[in-house]
Amino acid sequence: MSATRINPYPMPDLLAALEQLQQQQNKATLELATGSTINKPSDDPAGAALLTQVFDQSSQVDSFQKSMSTISGQLQTADSALNSVGTALQRAISLGVEGANGTLSDSDRQDVATELTGIQAQLVSLANTSYQGQFIFSGTSEVQPFVTDPSAPSGVRYAGNSGVNTVAIGNNYQLQVNQSGSQIFNGAGADVFQAIHGLITSLQTNSGIDVAVTEVSTALNYVTDQRVFYGNAVNQITAQQSFLSTEKLNLNSQENTVQGADLASVATQLASNQTAQSAALSAIGRITQTSLFDYLK
Repeated sequence: MSATRINPYPMPDLLAALEQLQQQQNKATLELATGSTINKPSDDPAGAALLTQVFDQSSQVDSFQKSMSTISGQLQTADSALNSVGTALQRAISLGVEGANGTLSDSDRQDVATELTGIQAQLVSLANTSYQGQFIFSGTSEVQPFVTDPSAPSGVRYAGNSGVNTVAIGNNYQLQVNQSGSQIFNGAGADVFQAIHGLITSLQTNSGIDVAVTEVSTALNYVTDQRVFYGNAVNQITAQQSFLSTEKLNLNSQENTVQGADLASVATQLASNQTAQSAALSAIGRITQTSLFDYLK
């Protein structure tokens, strides 16, 4: 017959069990509060390292998305401005055709020239369009790109530079986001301001109006071609935004897979720990009332 061994000093074991239960309860409570099984690196060193990578990638995606939000507004503003430039040039062509009508009097042609002068001022304003306080057709310069200057052949001088800006919208993906104003408005043989200036002069002198109208048409076609750049850039932004949105969802899924807690299971574990903790406390409370003889009964 084997002897039954009785531990006459159960308090240390009970206290150790109670401490372990408290630790488990604290961990379960934290997991329920955060929804995460990894709340410090020691919880899962490998998982914590993977989470760091996921968080870095997610932060980078957020940065790209923020940049694209700003860029998209700038590109759309530029495209809208150039659309208005096209509308103004079309109106100038119509006025030029009207002014070429031989039945108009000198006074009528002067009235047409006056309206064209207003269009010229409108074009200068559009060429100086800004977005969030920055001129969008000044190259990389921060100065107002187009300045009225009577000494210039066209009456308008370009004060910006020929630089362009690029922005990172993805890993190893740089997007050019602007064209210089000189490229858009001062094309060789298609200078917008020179063409308008020439048409105004032709109407005032009643000479070479047809040729001047043709030059404005050439400028319109040139600006329309330059506008394609902004349409393409907007399309690239749209496609990249869609890609990064999917990437963000994938990263969120990875994060949840690595650290997401099974809340139902954790809640069950917490309830079980609380029950065990109550039992341990009850046992500790009875120790002072028991003796070795109680165990031998």
